[in-house]
Amino acid sequence: MFKSTTVFLLLQQCNAYTLPKTPLRHHATRRTGPALQSTAESMEFDRIQLPDEDRDVLDKLQLFSTLPTELALPPVPPPPPLEPSPVVIETPSIQKILSYTLPAIGVWLCGPILSMIDTAAVGLLSGTAQQAALNPAVSVTDYGALVVAFMYTATTNLIAAAQQHDKSNPDQTRTTTTLLTGLKLSILVGSVFAVILSFAAPRLIQTLIGNELLDPTVLESALRYVRIRALGMPAALVIGTAQSACLGMQDVKSPLLVLMAAAAINFLGDVFMVGKSSLWFGGAAGAAWATVFSQYGALFMFWRWMVKPLKEKPIESKKTNVVDVSNSILELTGTSKAGMSRRKKLSNFLSSNKTLKASSFLTKKAQKSIPKSRGFLAGKLKLSQFLRSSSFDTKTAKEYLPFVVPVTTTSIGRISGYIAMSHVASSTLGTFDMAAHQIIFSIFCCMTPIVDGLSQVAQSFVPGVFEAKPTKERAVALSQTIMNFRKVGAVFGGLLLALVACIPLISRYFTTDALVLNRVNGAIPGVALFLLVNGLMCAGEGCLLGQKDLGFLRNMYTIFFFTVPAYMLRLKQRSLLGIQEVSIGTMWAAFSTYNVIRTCIWHLRLAQLQRRTNRYVQEANK
Repeated sequence: MFKSTTVFLLLQQCNAYTLPKTPLRHHATRRTGPALQSTAESMEFDRIQLPDEDRDVLDKLQLFSTLPTELALPPVPPPPPLEPSPVVIETPSIQKILSYTLPAIGVWLCGPILSMIDTAAVGLLSGTAQQAALNPAVSVTDYGALVVAFMYTATTNLIAAAQQHDKSNPDQTRTTTTLLTGLKLSILVGSVFAVILSFAAPRLIQTLIGNELLDPTVLESALRYVRIRALGMPAALVIGTAQSACLGMQDVKSPLLVLMAAAAINFLGDVFMVGKSSLWFGGAAGAAWATVFSQYGALFMFWRWMVKPLKEKPIESKKTNVVDVSNSILELTGTSKAGMSRRKKLSNFLSSNKTLKASSFLTKKAQKSIPKSRGFLAGKLKLSQFLRSSSFDTKTAKEYLPFVVPVTTTSIGRISGYIAMSHVASSTLGTFDMAAHQIIFSIFCCMTPIVDGLSQVAQSFVPGVFEAKPTKERAVALSQTIMNFRKVGAVFGGLLLALVACIPLISRYFTTDALVLNRVNGAIPGVALFLLVNGLMCAGEGCLLGQKDLGFLRNMYTIFFFTVPAYMLRLKQRSLLGIQEVSIGTMWAAFSTYNVIRTCIWHLRLAQLQRRTNRYVQEANK
């Protein structure tokens, strides 16, 4: 044993591979520093007298300090690299898709419901001439609005992609910018479209009617209807864009509530205005004003819905009662025997299944109770700031351009077959076939919105998966998402097929003529085949739009725009030449074949895109 504790402390420092750099003033002082100095003279021990026996130990320490640092301090191996955590991409389940699609169906049905309200009100309150004017007038406004439908598809896709980008950003900067830009663009596009529609209305109505001997009252009433409806086009574009933004945020409740309120306003307007004898405020014109008022009412409600901040419910406190809970807290958190029974009861209560289920239910209910769009723009927007041209984001506005031509072509290509069938029925077939076609087409238009909502929901979910980083997890999630939409589309196809089976019963409420009913029954097989695959068609088209495969859709609908009407006109020619007997059953059989071909092309394209995605991931991992 050393006689001096100083040497013992020095040996301890050597074991730690360090020696104090500053002089040791006291035997209890320990500090870490650099390695031992090469000579003992470099260390000052001015206040400590070392015995002679310990000087040999210092000489040994001197020798030890001359060893290389690498030997004295072996390198510490670096820690192994952390494995990256797997990327989790949320895939919408079938149940989730259905939960969003069902309210979206209500959104798509609002348009036909508004048209039915106008038709019924005008027919009951204003007579046949005013009701006849609605046929060409509504066609001009509704089909004309398809020219600007690109705003809705673009907004849904861009908002969904922005939501994916803003997942880790609580301020939702990109989503806010995209939404505001879309709303400003909708005002601009809606205003330009309103001016064009007003000036082009006479030519469009005359072209659509195609009968110079038509009653001038019908023509003038239709013209007034279109020009009044044109005043509401800016509001209609803003409503459609806001509705699409809500769907892009996966919020289907907000547009459904607002559009239901708009339908109520439209109904009240029809009741009070359609029965008036005024040319500009009664009849078909009154129905147009009622629709315009409902559109601006819906615009105001959407604005309040998004801009007004949410108010927290104040906590009611009638009396202030001071309760001392110190002892109870100490018993629950401490280890005393007095609180043992309470701690046991609390532990059992918290770990019980009922408590866990209740807390999970309340958490989910709190998350779902407030729609995402409610108060989204609160504190981010003022009306004066919104109307300034200087606040317009040109960069974000350019993101809408790729959607203009493809979506417009898609929309026009969709209705080209309907227009061609109506033309053949009115110019070639007899009176019974024309009446039967009108019945079938009316029922058909009430069934198609059931799957149109599925396409919109696909455009809400697919961009969130498609915009993720290209990884194996993303490829798997994209494949699973498309498969889930296919399954839902097949389910809706079966549902539509069951509804088609009810057409023989439903058609009896449209006519009592046995010949007309016979023609209706002849068209049922074609309608059934069309609607059976229509769910898969809409699911596939929505998934392609969600992946922004706009060029492919544009090219295909350009082909369909010419081929489908061309085939229908060929049927007309063969019928006029007596080569083939053509009926509405023949037309619907041809139209259903077109839908089957379209459905197959969509899903073959999705399979090709999926193979391309898988190949890219495999090459990136090599």
